[in-house]
Amino acid sequence: MAEPLVLKSELLTARGVRHGFSTRIGGVSEGPFATLNVAVGPGDRAEAVEENLRRFTAAIGVERGGLYQTSQVHGADVRVVEPSDDPAAVLHERADALAAFPSSRGPSSRGASSGGPSTAAHLAVGVRTADCVPILVHDQVTGGVAAIHAGWRGVVSGVVSAAVAQLAIRARGSKGLVAAIGPCIGPCCFEIGDEVVGALLGSVPDESIILRDRERPHADLRRAVRLQLGALGVSEVEDVPGCTRCDAERFYSHRRDGARSGRLLAAIAVS
Repeated sequence: MAEPLVLKSELLTARGVRHGFSTRIGGVSEGPFATLNVAVGPGDRAEAVEENLRRFTAAIGVERGGLYQTSQVHGADVRVVEPSDDPAAVLHERADALAAFPSSRGPSSRGASSGGPSTAAHLAVGVRTADCVPILVHDQVTGGVAAIHAGWRGVVSGVVSAAVAQLAIRARGSKGLVAAIGPCIGPCCFEIGDEVVGALLGSVPDESIILRDRERPHADLRRAVRLQLGALGVSEVEDVPGCTRCDAERFYSHRRDGARSGRLLAAIAVS
């Protein structure tokens, strides 16, 4: 059985935080979803996706039943997850970031492996991407974590600041936050129109996020997110490299492969 290829942040690893950015390597899906697709929506088999999720969570040291995801809509809503929440129910809620904290109320009466509510020790949050920017954040003060899905619409709508705010409220500041930005579409490939240029610069007023040396402008979403994090006081930010559109061997890409592209997963567990 092939082991999933999972990319990790040195900053988060040094803190002992269980996390990972999936690739498309090490799963059981076939055809355009080969092999570690983590979403049923594009048309993959549910049983294949479930096995892929089991393999990925095992690779990062998290129980499958303790992973929480949402229905992503390119907005700025943040879902704060509690150990008593049912992962299956949360999956149908609309949000583009999730936050979670160690519980002070003790573990739930049902185990994470049961498919029902998790225990705080096993709770993890994750977001799916196929070109958008995945961001994982850890707070060393509270042990809280956040997983953020930020395409250009998410950058414009403020999903990064909304998620950081949820962590900062508990920690009474953002000085203890560390962030890792995972593989996403790079400025080499993200061609955009003038309306998107205007929207991005309206939210991140720094011309360095727009490349104008080509026939049409290209955007550097990774840099835009890094600038937003810096403006929020998050000074320790690591790039886990990779352009999803360029590297078809390791990554899925909606822009490259269209609607039947698989999905990647970025996840982080409370510490």
